[in-house]
Amino acid sequence: MTSTPPPSNAYSIPSIPSLPSPSGSRPRGSIGSSFSFNPTHLVDSFYDANMSTLSTRFGNALDPNRSILGSSPGSSPLQTRKQKPKLSSRLPHPLANDTTTDVFHDSEDDADDEQSYEQGMVDRMRKWRHDALMQHLYETSAFWGDKVLSWTNDPNDGFWLAQTYFMTHQYARAYRLLTRPFPVKKQPVPASPTLNGTHLFSPNKGKAREIQVDAERSIVTMPRLPMGSGGLVQVPELLQEQTSRLVDENLPCRYLAAQCMVRSGKWSEALELIGDSNPFRGSANSGPEIRNDDGGIKIEASMCFLRGLLMLKLNRADQAKTCFMEALALDVKCADAFSQLMNAEMLTPDEEWEFIQGLSYSAQTPEDAEFVQLMYTSRLRKDKHKREHELTRMRLVDDYGLGDNPDVLFSFADALYSGFRWAECYAITSRIMGLTSVHVPTIPLHIACMYHLNHLHSKLFLLAHEMVDREPENPLSWYAVGIWYLTNGKWSQARAYLSKTTLMDPRFAPAWAAFGHTFAFEAEHDHAVTAYSTCARIFAGSHLPLLFIGMEQIMLSNFRLADEALNASYALCADDPLLCNERGVMAFNHGEYDKAAALFQESIDRAEITQSSQKTWAITYINLGTALRKLKDYEKALKVYQKVLEYDSRNAAALGLLGMVYHLLGKLDEAIVKYHEALSIEPINTNILELLNAALETKTTRELSFMSAAEEFTKASTVLNLKWSKLNSNPKNWATGKAGADSDAMQE
Repeated sequence: MTSTPPPSNAYSIPSIPSLPSPSGSRPRGSIGSSFSFNPTHLVDSFYDANMSTLSTRFGNALDPNRSILGSSPGSSPLQTRKQKPKLSSRLPHPLANDTTTDVFHDSEDDADDEQSYEQGMVDRMRKWRHDALMQHLYETSAFWGDKVLSWTNDPNDGFWLAQTYFMTHQYARAYRLLTRPFPVKKQPVPASPTLNGTHLFSPNKGKAREIQVDAERSIVTMPRLPMGSGGLVQVPELLQEQTSRLVDENLPCRYLAAQCMVRSGKWSEALELIGDSNPFRGSANSGPEIRNDDGGIKIEASMCFLRGLLMLKLNRADQAKTCFMEALALDVKCADAFSQLMNAEMLTPDEEWEFIQGLSYSAQTPEDAEFVQLMYTSRLRKDKHKREHELTRMRLVDDYGLGDNPDVLFSFADALYSGFRWAECYAITSRIMGLTSVHVPTIPLHIACMYHLNHLHSKLFLLAHEMVDREPENPLSWYAVGIWYLTNGKWSQARAYLSKTTLMDPRFAPAWAAFGHTFAFEAEHDHAVTAYSTCARIFAGSHLPLLFIGMEQIMLSNFRLADEALNASYALCADDPLLCNERGVMAFNHGEYDKAAALFQESIDRAEITQSSQKTWAITYINLGTALRKLKDYEKALKVYQKVLEYDSRNAAALGLLGMVYHLLGKLDEAIVKYHEALSIEPINTNILELLNAALETKTTRELSFMSAAEEFTKASTVLNLKWSKLNSNPKNWATGKAGADSDAMQE
């Protein structure tokens, strides 16, 4: 992007120790014998093949920079016959257009047109096998593919038959096929098979006879291998130099065998097949700057991605992150690795921006570099680089016409959700759900919007039922059910379904967060911290689990741990209004009331752009009023509490605190009224009861003091009135002037 150029330091793959050379004489006794499946010997074989001036049979098969595009449903070199091109009205089979014939062989006829050979029986059956595979007729594909392999013993045919078994979930069968011995050298071709004395492939003359000869040549036999203990193939010593296993000679086969082990739940065995680190790292033909020759996806990148998945299964998250980053760096087209990094938020916002912008797009895909970079940039988190994200989305819509693409629409929805604009986000996620029915990144966002918007709770109920009916094996379906119960305050039912979600997908972080909420709402803070900690381990790049941990530690009065969690969360995201509120709470607990008031005000300012109910942020207003009360700014505190009552007139906490401010201002009548209003909502609030009793005692004391002063004044007035009456009743007093003296004395 022009506004933010990629950093100069592109992602560099870390180095690994040099691999030891394998033993040259690996025991070949049987599949069950103790030999290592470690891929190290493949690397050494690849180096030896590159250094040799002779043509090796498996040279390209060991190249980590190649893809699997070379596999073809067409004929093998054994059936290829040069002929003059001729016109024909019959169109070739669409799956026979790929002129590359074998991922295991370097064919000299790759550039020839498919009309340059006549199809034999084996070729036709290969075509049947692939056509059935494309039409999802897997039994048909396996049926004909098995016959082809029995005739040819060709590793390419073995690979495709194993693919068919893999697609039908016959993982053990596919693994056995990939690890059984295959001939290296062709045996003499026997005579054509016969049935009742008639050749099976025998047309009598002309071109049909030539096809028969080619079919006969394509049939390669191998002496029957005796079975060892446990039903494993036992290779005689005489044939050990003429046989080899596909996993020992070919990277795609080793990769497929590892996939079989993964699907079978044998993660350690799968990791042994592909190695716990990239064995091709540092070689001359491997690295981010090297472009894939055939335009596909590097098998090396696919193996790194699979290695990352295995690391996750083995709870080695840091190594998994490194493997995914290496896979994406080796081949930017490996979107699976990108999705793993983004969906699990394995990187911090700054790390993911620097990594994605520093990939070798131009070196690997010079024609499509800009588009790939824009697509990946649109999926990054929207907390930072907001202007760059806006330009990215605008270009994808205007320049590439992807305005209605689910992934681009998800970028818009994600940006709106990050800005707490839940209603607009819901409108876009609804559009995505209408286009795709199930869009995995969108569904958690869609459910979250329905949780925040109260009027959508009924639609969440309908969505949850629909998802469970349609996809009961999908963890997202039960996650939707758990969130619906959460919206209705049914914590135990929500916990049950969210627990089921985490069992189905232990790495689904939103379910762990919601699972922790069910404990937090029931004041089970220790259990909540455990759930949030699991979420933080899975969502290593997200600030939310750390924020939730800090909130629970505050409830447990573990202020030191709360500070650590909140500071770590703030380092990942500084714009979350909820985080500002919690940091303000900690400042208040530390007696820093000025800082607390500033943080509460910042939280309110950020929350004003949200589309949630103002009641959601009532607690932040109450916190701000409390901080102002501690600073003895009673007038501002009164305004803040009164604003809370504008949004929620039955907020007992706001009524009680407003009464406290009136109490401090000496307005006892107003304070007593607010205390009574608060107690009418929460009758057993002991704090307000104590404040009410204190206000009543103060008022009573003042009234008694006023009454005592009035009584004394009344008594004095009565005495004076009596004396005045006596003086006025004796006329002699007026004559002597005594009355005047007494009057003067009273005035004094």
